[in-house]
Amino acid sequence: MKRIKGGEEASSGESPPEACKKLRTETSEESEAVAAGESPLCDWSLLPQEILLHIFQYLPLLDRAYASQVCRGWNEAFHMPELWRCFEFELNQPASSYLKATHPDLIKQIIKRHSNHLQYVSFKVDSSTESAEAACDILSQLVNCSLKTLGLISTARPSFMEVPKSHFISALTVVFVNSKSLSSLKIDDTPVDDPSLKVLVANNSDTLKLLKMSSCPHVSPAGILCVADQCHGLRELALNYHLLSDELLLALSSEKHVHLEHLRIDVVSENPGQHFHTIKKSSWDAMVRHSPKFNLVMYFFLYEDEFGPFFNDEIPVTHLYFGRSVSKEVLGRVGLHCPRLVELVVCANGLRPLDEELIRIAKHCTQLSAIGLGECEVSCSAFVEFVKMCGRRLSQLSIMEEVLIPDHKYSLDEIHWEVSKHLGRVWFPDMMPTW
Repeated sequence: MKRIKGGEEASSGESPPEACKKLRTETSEESEAVAAGESPLCDWSLLPQEILLHIFQYLPLLDRAYASQVCRGWNEAFHMPELWRCFEFELNQPASSYLKATHPDLIKQIIKRHSNHLQYVSFKVDSSTESAEAACDILSQLVNCSLKTLGLISTARPSFMEVPKSHFISALTVVFVNSKSLSSLKIDDTPVDDPSLKVLVANNSDTLKLLKMSSCPHVSPAGILCVADQCHGLRELALNYHLLSDELLLALSSEKHVHLEHLRIDVVSENPGQHFHTIKKSSWDAMVRHSPKFNLVMYFFLYEDEFGPFFNDEIPVTHLYFGRSVSKEVLGRVGLHCPRLVELVVCANGLRPLDEELIRIAKHCTQLSAIGLGECEVSCSAFVEFVKMCGRRLSQLSIMEEVLIPDHKYSLDEIHWEVSKHLGRVWFPDMMPTW
């Protein structure tokens, strides 16, 4: 009879009592080792690499680097290509930022050993020119990589805008030329220009699906039109209003183009009294016919006297944010001409109650499901009527307490019960903005 222990058979020369005695002795020794905090039979260096890879993916970079010093096997796992496909370079100047920065030695190692493994890359830089230039230097060395996504994120201005334009364009061109399969590009607040976009299109037109480039002053409407004409797979686009044109909307509505899913427009006034052009209703209609489910997100940072060209005709906006004070008249036009509106945020309005405007929005914007009001005024009765008209489709109702003005019908103590009844859930006014 043979006994088995640890996958090994007892020697055929041992009698059963001797084998049992040996097994009891070894088991006793193992128990003593465990009691002493030892694990003699558990060799962590022999873990399969696929398990190590799974564990390492959950570790912060610094912890992963420490773990790589345990043994040769863990060091090899540290350099597995799968761990370097996604990486965020954090570039900050200690004197001007409290954020952690990627160590220069690690950056050298990545460029030397893993640049050809990188696929999903982002750069998070502080406001200093030195950090932005360091990001450009790294981009210039990524000649052997084929990125799928690239994001340039400035935690504060000016950052990339202070880098010499030629240096930035040269670095970005290296990525555009070598990637060939770029699908997502986020380059807000950068000096990218029309010629560099042509390079992007020439090398990545078949794969580009997302492009975010708000606040890029060197790009013209012709430059972004070139992207729309050639990148027929584009599904998400974010840009400033000055780049929006009837020609661009028609290009995005062509039969060759896939259905756009998200279009974000930032309408920003750099100087009081700035002139804004008007987009034809027929161009918006073409977009809706081609992509009936697309989201049109618009952020307005205008002065009150600059809203003249907006909301005079029907516009298919779904998410609307007013970052500065907006007049009652403009909100009234929103209620009449934004039938697809899903979300509305008004940060400020003034001291005139918005009773009629809210009722009009509830009546005509039948898809509205989220609203936020900041420095505005609404009578409690009008607010209850608004909620009653919208009903339980209001999934997000963020109203500052000081917005609500008590009247003959409701006090502040009573209104939350009435609103809760129409919403079908408990609701209270906000003590601070949540948007």
